[in-house]
Amino acid sequence: MSKTGVANLPLHGGKAPKWLFKRMVKLSKGIVEIITYEYSKDEFIRRLSDPFWFQALSCVLGFDFHSSGTTTVTCGALKEAINPQDYGFAIAGGKGKASRKTPEQIEEIGEIFNFSTSKIDELKYSSRMAAKVDNTAVQDGHDLYHHVFLLSESGLWGVIQQGMNSETSYARRYHWLSECMSSFVCEPHTAIVADAKQEKILDMTAKQSKSAQKISVDLVNDNPRHLKTDWAMLTKHRNQRTLDNWMSPQQNSVSIERLDMPRSINWNKMREIYDFQPKNYEELLSMRSVGPKTVRALALISDLIYGEKPSWHDSVVRFTFAHGGKDGVPFPVDRTAMDESTEIIRSGIQQAKIGEKERLHAIRRLHNFVTINQ
Repeated sequence: MSKTGVANLPLHGGKAPKWLFKRMVKLSKGIVEIITYEYSKDEFIRRLSDPFWFQALSCVLGFDFHSSGTTTVTCGALKEAINPQDYGFAIAGGKGKASRKTPEQIEEIGEIFNFSTSKIDELKYSSRMAAKVDNTAVQDGHDLYHHVFLLSESGLWGVIQQGMNSETSYARRYHWLSECMSSFVCEPHTAIVADAKQEKILDMTAKQSKSAQKISVDLVNDNPRHLKTDWAMLTKHRNQRTLDNWMSPQQNSVSIERLDMPRSINWNKMREIYDFQPKNYEELLSMRSVGPKTVRALALISDLIYGEKPSWHDSVVRFTFAHGGKDGVPFPVDRTAMDESTEIIRSGIQQAKIGEKERLHAIRRLHNFVTINQ
C-alpha cells in the first residue's frame, strides 16, 4: 500500500476459499462484539468509513490487502457475522446481483428497528443516491459492481461501494458516512481509495462544479429547443471527436478519451426532465432517466458555451487515509489515531471467541500491516 493513502486494488476473479471465509466470519463476529460492547454500534460504522481501518480489518481477517476482494469478501464476512437483533446494526446489499437487493433488505432491517415508513423511504433514497453519484456524477471510468449499506438502529448509515475499470483491471472503492456529509452533490465522500490518481475525471460533486450544477439545472428547466441550439453549436463540426478540436492547444494538447462528448442527446428524455422541472442539482440527478451521458452533456455545455467549468480533478488524493501520509502528504501521520485504531482491532482479536493459534495469526497480520504503513 502506498504511504500516501492510495491502495492498489487489482481485480481478482474467483471466490474466497470456504475454509478462509468461514474463519473470516468467525473472527469478524468476535471483533464486532467487542467493539460494539466497548464503544457503540455507531462507532463500528464510523470505523468502517475510515479506509485505513477497513483495510487493516481486512488484513486481520486474512485477506490480501492489495486485492479488490478486500472490499467484497470483507463486507460479505461482516454481513454474515452480524445479526441485526443482536447488534443493533446491519448490512444490506453486496456484490453483483446482491447489490440490487439492497432496497428490500433495508425495508426488512427497518422493520426490525421499528423505523417509520418515511424513515425507511429516506434510507432507500440514500442508498440509491450514493450509487447514482458514484456511477453518474463522478465519471472516473469505474462502473459500480458492489454496494453495501451499513445501518444502525439510531439511523446512522454508511456506504461502502466499489467500481471496476475493465481496461486497467483495477478497482476503486468509495466510502460514505451520513453524519459527515451535508449534501449528496457536494463532496459527500469520507474517502475514495484507488490505485492511482487519474489525470482527468468529471466530478460534478466537487465544490468547483457548483456553478456548472446550477447551469445544468437551468438548461433542463428551459425550453428544450434552446438546449438543442446549444447542442448544435458543439456538434456542427462533423469531424469533431473530442474536446481537443474545441479547446485551444494551450488548454489541452493531449487527446483525453474521458472528455469524449456524447454522440447524441435523448430529446424525449430532456422533455421529460423539462416537464418535471427539478428544483436543484440533487433533484435532477435523482431522476431515474438521468444517466452519465446526460450529466456529461450538460456539464460540457455549461463549460464550453457558458464558461462555467465543472471539476476535472480526481478527488482520490484529496480524500486520502484518515491517518495521513508518511511524507506529510496530504498531512502528517496522526500516530495517536493510528495507534488507537490498531489497539481497537487488537483488543477485538484478543477477546474474540476463536482459537489461540488463529488469534496469533490475526495479530501477526495486523502487525505486518501497521509496519508497512508506518
